[in-house]
Amino acid sequence: MRAMLTYPDIDPVALALGPLKIHWYGLMYLLGFAAFWGLGRYRAGRPGSGWSPPMVDDLLFYGVIGVIAGGRLGYMLFYGFDQILANPLNLFRVWEGGMSFHGGLIGVLVAMALYGRRRGRTFFEVTDFIAPLVPLGLLAGRIGNFINGELWGRATDVAWGMRLSCARFPQYCRDLPPGSEWSHALHPSQLYEAALEGLALFLILWIFSRRPRPTMAVSGLFLLGYGVFRGLVELVRVPDSHIGYLAFDWLTMGQLLSLPMILAGTLLLILAYRRHSAA
Repeated sequence: MRAMLTYPDIDPVALALGPLKIHWYGLMYLLGFAAFWGLGRYRAGRPGSGWSPPMVDDLLFYGVIGVIAGGRLGYMLFYGFDQILANPLNLFRVWEGGMSFHGGLIGVLVAMALYGRRRGRTFFEVTDFIAPLVPLGLLAGRIGNFINGELWGRATDVAWGMRLSCARFPQYCRDLPPGSEWSHALHPSQLYEAALEGLALFLILWIFSRRPRPTMAVSGLFLLGYGVFRGLVELVRVPDSHIGYLAFDWLTMGQLLSLPMILAGTLLLILAYRRHSAA
C-alpha cells in the first residue's frame, strides 16, 4: 500500500470564550477580506491606476455584503433548499459552513454594479480592478473547508490521499468493511481548489493585469480560469449527498454552475480584444 496522509482532525472552533465561539471558517473569511483590502490599496496606489486607497475601503464594504449575502443565499438555494424548508433559520447559520462561490459571485456582481453606479464607474471598470484581488480569498475559504472537514474528494490510493476517522466522518465510511477505516483515503479536494482557484488563479490574474489590458479582459480571464479549475476539481470531488451526480455519474452541480462562467469568460475575452483591435 502506498504511504498516505492522515487528516489532523482540527477543531473547527479556533477560540471559545464562554458561550462565544470563534470558528476557523469565519477567520478564513476575515483573512480573505484582509488580503483583498491590502492588495487593493497597493494596486490603487500605483501610478496611473485611476483608483485611490479610500475607494478600496468602500469596495471592501460592498464586497463583504455581496459575498456573505450572496454566498449563503446561493448555497441554500443551490445545495440546501431542503434545509430552508425544514427550518428557515438555517439560512443564518453561516458559522457552520455552507457558502456557495457561485452565489457569492452573483452577490458581488450586484454589489459592484451598485458601487459603480454610485461612483460613476462602468461595471467592467470595477470588476477588472477587483478580479485579481479575489483568488486569495478563495484560497482562504478552501482552507476553511479543509479545517471544517467538508467537501472531500473521492476515494483514492494516491500518496497524498487523506485518511479520515470514521468516528468523526461516518458519512464517508458507510460502505467500508468493519475495521478498515484507516486503509480508506480521499482526495483532499479542498486543497486542490485552494491551489488552483486560489494560488494559481491569483498568480495568473496578478501577472496578466500588471500591464494595461482592454476593458473586460481581466474579468473574462477570471471567469474562464475559475470555471476551468473548478470543473477539473469536481471530477474528483464527491457531490453533496442530497444532490448526487446530475448525469453520467460524473456531472455535478458545481460543474453545471461553472459552465456559464467558462462561456461568459471566453466571450468577454473575445469581445475585449476585438474592440481593442478595432479601436
